[in-house]
Amino acid sequence: MYLYIKALHIIFIVTWFAGLFYLPRLLIYNTEANSKEQPIKLALQQQFNVMINRLWYIITWPSAILTLIFGGYTWYMLAALPTWLSIKLIFVVCLYAYHISLHILVLQQARAEFKFSSQQLRVWNEVATIILVSCVMLAVVKDSMSWLWGIIGLILFIFVLMSAVKIYKLLRKEK
Repeated sequence: MYLYIKALHIIFIVTWFAGLFYLPRLLIYNTEANSKEQPIKLALQQQFNVMINRLWYIITWPSAILTLIFGGYTWYMLAALPTWLSIKLIFVVCLYAYHISLHILVLQQARAEFKFSSQQLRVWNEVATIILVSCVMLAVVKDSMSWLWGIIGLILFIFVLMSAVKIYKLLRKEK
């Protein structure tokens, strides 16, 4: 039974992350639609709002809840809490905080409040990637990971991601 629950946990992690990766893109496109002329702006934002709501409330939220339920069960079945899992749980808490921050952005955009630029949303979009890489590395490498090299690797990964966002911004300006 444990392995079936663990498999379900992984499946819902994947669907949750699919939503966490795609939703910020929709928020970015919705924000960029503000620069279009009417009636194109209105049509785009209406379509993006439909897509955002379906993705968020039909896929992402249920997946987040089911991930928590099945993950909680697999955690409960462990006899002891290994060090790597303790640290991974910190990242999981950060991921749920990120999820809530996206929910706030969804609600703001539904009210036609655009408080962040598309560039700021692009940077925020990378937070899920950073957390995913951290959790997968902890889950796979476990206690054999060198904490020093793990932290150095994470910092370098963040630097590469943020550099890629900056380069993309420069390339967009040239067009």
